[in-house]
Amino acid sequence: MTNNKKEFWFVVGTQQLYGKETIAQVKNHAQEMTDKLNQVGNLPFKIKFVGTAESANGITKIMKEVNYRDDVIGLITWMHTFSPAKMWIQGTKLLQKPLLHFVTQYNETIPWNSIDMDFMNLNQAAHGDREYGFINARLKKHNKVLVGYWKNSNVHKQLAQWMDVANAYNESNNIRVVRFGDNMRHVGVTEGDKIEAQIKFGWTVDYYPVNDLIAEVEKVSQREVDQLFNIYKKMYTFEYGKYPKNKWDVQVKYQARLEIALKRFLQKGNYNAFTTNFEDLGTLKQLPGLAVQRLMAEGYGFAGEGDWKTAAIDRLLKIMSHNTTTGFMEDYTYEFKQGNEYSLQAHMLEVDPTWAIDKPKILVAPLGIGGKSDPARLIFNGKAGNGVVVSMIDLGDKYKLLINEVEAFTLTTPAPKLPVARVTWKIKPNFIDGIKQWIQTGGGHHTVATLALSSNQIIDWANMVNLEYVLIK
Repeated sequence: MTNNKKEFWFVVGTQQLYGKETIAQVKNHAQEMTDKLNQVGNLPFKIKFVGTAESANGITKIMKEVNYRDDVIGLITWMHTFSPAKMWIQGTKLLQKPLLHFVTQYNETIPWNSIDMDFMNLNQAAHGDREYGFINARLKKHNKVLVGYWKNSNVHKQLAQWMDVANAYNESNNIRVVRFGDNMRHVGVTEGDKIEAQIKFGWTVDYYPVNDLIAEVEKVSQREVDQLFNIYKKMYTFEYGKYPKNKWDVQVKYQARLEIALKRFLQKGNYNAFTTNFEDLGTLKQLPGLAVQRLMAEGYGFAGEGDWKTAAIDRLLKIMSHNTTTGFMEDYTYEFKQGNEYSLQAHMLEVDPTWAIDKPKILVAPLGIGGKSDPARLIFNGKAGNGVVVSMIDLGDKYKLLINEVEAFTLTTPAPKLPVARVTWKIKPNFIDGIKQWIQTGGGHHTVATLALSSNQIIDWANMVNLEYVLIK
């Protein structure tokens, strides 16, 4: 999900007007800050100080190098002194990677006993920030502005969160979705403009008939299936229910066969997200359930019924969250008891195991639709915490992102007849207004939910790609 060779470049604004001695101090301060942030900032990626920005040509050269180097995934700028904004125009126009304007300064407090004009000329970020901020606003860069003292832990946290978003922005261009079959017939919200999605977000979406997957399924050996089944034994609780053990084993082992085949297919095509559709299974004996859940747990994006937009968003947020408590969800049914309203999230089979708070059980049960044999799936209860739910819709002339904050909780009420995993949450700002705004805006029933990300991070990404969004509040 991450690459340790990736890094962010740190560039500090100044100008030659101040002389060599001042610029040398700027460089020393910037290097000290870089070293300290890398040591104690608990950042997901390394920061590299690459020098001061003193001229238009120098800035343009840096921006060009940031663009073409795959290991550089974003730029952090700091206006230590006063950096005239005109010299940033040419280079900033060229920049194609995420930009963070770090509004900070080397000293935390003003040294009133010793402050003089030498100090003022050196430490005038408050002056430089406004000049630099103006030109970014004029150029419509949609950059992030992070304000705070560079040694503070809350600043480190915000910086780390932005880094994860910036990494996901870059990796969005590498998201490749394979659709096994088409979209579910007669469903509107799963449709969308794939060309526009590739232009705007970098996503590649390819169709393959289910027969191509079936051919891969038939290549899987029984020995491979048995080996994976033994792994299941170690990881999960087996719940046989009404099934004789030998029949139960057959059903579960078929999911193992599907898992192996799906993963091979995805790896061969360099895909990292996929969809299935219970209306288009060909000669597959089961709808992939357990197989899909295990691939989601590895970091693959997924959505049901051919919903490629949600599959891509799933992969994107998994990258952003380091695949922590993040996955495909679907609104199923409501609890309307006054004062305790909440929503039950599930799916036919494929609830993401990164949400599991307890040891998952493997259960075999009828699906009720699709006309295939009883599939195996993981069942569990979901984790608790403050989270974010995201849905992307295509309105014909534009894409729009819906963001809703929720409070997930772990349900303790038994559900002995429910054969799917369950996640429950309370909707913010409140049950009625949250649902009303979601529906009036056109939000889909398929979502990606996460307890590892904040709405601010989702908004940061939307701004990076110039995507209209609605934060329900």
